[in-house]
Amino acid sequence: MLQAKKNWIYVPEPNPQAVSALGEEFQANINPYFLRLLVSRNLKTVSAAKTFMVPTWEQLYDPFLMKDMDKAVARLNQALEFGEKILIYGDYDVDGTTSVALVYSYLTLELGADCDYYIPDRYAEGYGVSQAGVQYAADNGYTLIISLDCGIKAHERVLWCNENGIDFIVCDHHLPEATLPEAYAVLDPKRKDCAYPFKELTGCGVGFKLLQGFIQENDLDMEPLMDRIDLLAASIAADMVPIIDENRVLAYFGLQKLGTNPSPGLGYLLQKAGKKAPIQISDIVFSISPIINAAGRMDHAHGAVKLLLAVDETEAGMMAEAVIQQNLDRRVVEKEIVQQALQLFEGNDFLQNANSTVLFQPGWHKGVVGIVASKIQEFYYRPTIILTESHGQVVGSARSVKGFDIHHALEQCADLLTQFGGHTHAAGLHLTKEDLPAFIERFEGLVKAGTPEGEQKADLTVDMEIPLQALSLPFYDKMLCRLSPYGPANMLPNFLSSSVYLCKAPLIMKEEHLKIVISDQPNGLAWEAVGFGIRADYYEGLVDAYEKQLPVKIVYHLDINEFRGDRKLQLRILDMAQ
Repeated sequence: MLQAKKNWIYVPEPNPQAVSALGEEFQANINPYFLRLLVSRNLKTVSAAKTFMVPTWEQLYDPFLMKDMDKAVARLNQALEFGEKILIYGDYDVDGTTSVALVYSYLTLELGADCDYYIPDRYAEGYGVSQAGVQYAADNGYTLIISLDCGIKAHERVLWCNENGIDFIVCDHHLPEATLPEAYAVLDPKRKDCAYPFKELTGCGVGFKLLQGFIQENDLDMEPLMDRIDLLAASIAADMVPIIDENRVLAYFGLQKLGTNPSPGLGYLLQKAGKKAPIQISDIVFSISPIINAAGRMDHAHGAVKLLLAVDETEAGMMAEAVIQQNLDRRVVEKEIVQQALQLFEGNDFLQNANSTVLFQPGWHKGVVGIVASKIQEFYYRPTIILTESHGQVVGSARSVKGFDIHHALEQCADLLTQFGGHTHAAGLHLTKEDLPAFIERFEGLVKAGTPEGEQKADLTVDMEIPLQALSLPFYDKMLCRLSPYGPANMLPNFLSSSVYLCKAPLIMKEEHLKIVISDQPNGLAWEAVGFGIRADYYEGLVDAYEKQLPVKIVYHLDINEFRGDRKLQLRILDMAQ
């Protein structure tokens, strides 16, 4: 029998009077399911719906609402006026590399700045502002460092720069500590004393606001900055920030540029992946982000920055092929470690009965432990930490589940850690081998006290129930797509269809994927539904449902299957039950 693998959370039914009022205000025959979706997302008037569906540049906030923006712009002006050497310092992930590409290219190509960039080596230097990085700045005569997607905790490095005649502008979006680094300017909307209206910018977004402020202060044309907006869209998609408010505006226009006139590097990756306009957030998440990230995971992120800075397709192709190969290598290594981690779990009695999963192997590749932690967390659905050894320390990544703040848990283990940082749901950590047993014991105790007893399941939001016969290409193209870009805080709607029947026996594709054909009416319109990587979870139950013609409930979202110019609506299976 089919059993749901997730905990279905139903979005409350919208107020019928509000739905009816919105339909009357539109003064058109609008699909009632779309009206319900609008109201459930608090778009209860035509004005609110149109503002949401058609963002404008005017919706961006004044950058000078951000604390220290005036100081940062003044210092940048000074550096440009006197020809100072400026070092752009960024992290090695997608947000960091796109940040560097955006700011560096604008300053050098549009303003002729004496500028270079620096990305730390993940293995030799680790995350954040390194001593090697600031020493490089001092040795090469840089008098201003602009950090992007990092720096909010770089207290010692900033002080060192102050003592060595180097000013520091921090552009970060991570949660600050109780005290801020003593930088010339600290741009971070999450500062407690920062009144900036939107707190969820990416690191690249903060860098964008710095340039926007500079342009505004100097009465320059915004067009050259907007021409780099696709880099910012890539950072928004990859960093999984809420795609609402200012992020929605930036992503909306960034995706448009990706679909019409992308920068050569991103355009090459999209072409290689077979992605065409309209480009979606999911295209970046699944086709671009892993490749850009692979550069820093498998070697050095300089390769990713060079790709993003490519000026034509020929240069982009040369840079991209190396990074694409690194991503293929990453996938092989990742698969091996996931298999080893699962074997370790199954062979460990303590883990079998624990509330958390902490796994350590000294030979695991440091660059992929974060991905492995995510996959193991999905498999067992419990707070998970995957650890390896680097430079004599135990290092790794943590991933959490709903309701458990893993960053707060690490704070409670701070005396056992040499370094940690991150967010509520994901974090990184360093510790000594000697402290590992004590850390595992304390972390398990914190998880046990902070999570409910019994088997836990991931939540799956169900936006509404809808009959299969109400689905159509126009419903997808002309309505659902109007609410894109989809992402955190504005997810693609998940629909439930009950009492559907299999028209054919379920089909297994490539040993792990599932394909079924279903209908909710005898001799009615049949729909193809696919589920990726879920064969083992549902196949036997679906065979039984088909042979006995038993009704099935299916939760899914809609997407398009396009082959040789033929576009078909298909259902992407998220969960099923009887």
